[in-house]
Amino acid sequence: MRRRRSYETGHRPKYLVVIDDTPECDRAVYYASRRAARNSAALTMLRVVDLQDKNQQWLGVADIMRAEAQEEANEALSRYAARANGIAGITPERVIREGDTAREVLGLIEDDEDIAILVLAAGTAGEEPGPLVSSVAKSSGTFPIPVTIVPGHLMDEELDAMT
Repeated sequence: MRRRRSYETGHRPKYLVVIDDTPECDRAVYYASRRAARNSAALTMLRVVDLQDKNQQWLGVADIMRAEAQEEANEALSRYAARANGIAGITPERVIREGDTAREVLGLIEDDEDIAILVLAAGTAGEEPGPLVSSVAKSSGTFPIPVTIVPGHLMDEELDAMT
């Protein structure tokens, strides 16, 4: 893993948020937006498109499915970018990657030496915190950067008090 350079001259720390379709995703965006604004940091939003089950025999069908997935990813990123701007007046960097979410998160951290903190939100339904949080927790001793896990049940006012 490359050395983090986020606080060196010419660099700026970034908070990384994974954008998915879970209800708690908004909690991670809210928290990270407020923290980034407070710390004069940047915000990077990652949307991972999983096309594993969509590898069709016909090239044209696969291309159409890939284009649709990219369009959906852009729409989700646009919604959350607008949300971050409304929360904290910041314009996040937007990244779309294809593949397994956990691998792509690690890949982006490896590629961008300014990413300083990963912000995730824990699920509120059931007893499990969510697949990505569980995956990161298993490797927490060797994870390359600090991880903040926002409880998914916290309201805006509660997060405001912490950020």
